[in-house]
Amino acid sequence: MSVPFFYSAEKPAEGLIHLDEDTSRHISQVLRMSTGDRLRVTDGKGHLYDAVVSSAHKKHTVVAIQHLQQIAPASRQTAIAISLLKNSARFEWFIEKATELGIGSIFPLLCERTEKQKFRYERMHGIMVSAMLQSQQAWLPNLSEPVKFADALEFKFPHQFIAHCETREGKQPLSKAVTDQGALVLIGPEGDFSSSEIDQALKAGFIPVSLGNTRLRTETAGLLAAAMLTHF
Repeated sequence: MSVPFFYSAEKPAEGLIHLDEDTSRHISQVLRMSTGDRLRVTDGKGHLYDAVVSSAHKKHTVVAIQHLQQIAPASRQTAIAISLLKNSARFEWFIEKATELGIGSIFPLLCERTEKQKFRYERMHGIMVSAMLQSQQAWLPNLSEPVKFADALEFKFPHQFIAHCETREGKQPLSKAVTDQGALVLIGPEGDFSSSEIDQALKAGFIPVSLGNTRLRTETAGLLAAAMLTHF
């Protein structure tokens, strides 16, 4: 059986990590773990701790660190700036799957045609934590509060792409444009970016790309772009 894997933002003190109430309850009441049981803990910043339960309690379990492993970050910066969606469940699905793929940063994007601007940061962060643990990773993606489209054009990555559906000269498949250097891809809302937004991005130096011959939902396009950035 694999060793249980948990997340804690708590900074270790004197070789101990004090877990939050939700994690403590899961350890003590769901998994029925007790003193001496082995587990692993990450802070989502590359620190991976092999530890044992020092004190099991439903509200404040404490674990003792036995070994620290520093996991190196990905060799390249990868980021998706993607429009918020009217259907929150679809955006949550994207957040979960992009985390599993190992994307470096996620920027919720506010565009001219974005229909919903409400964003529950803590819920999205929790989804990312669960996905990170499920996929056995030690790095949590950077997640920002929603950013306006114009502000996203100020970001600086080695390569910057905008995926849109308009028929224009100069577009190339993202799969052929990706290199081993870092990259940011802009993904628009249902209805695509406006022509004005596309013009602004091109003027700012973004490279226009396509994601295939079919028209994809926003969250599907985001996931495909994330897969190309992290695995191609």
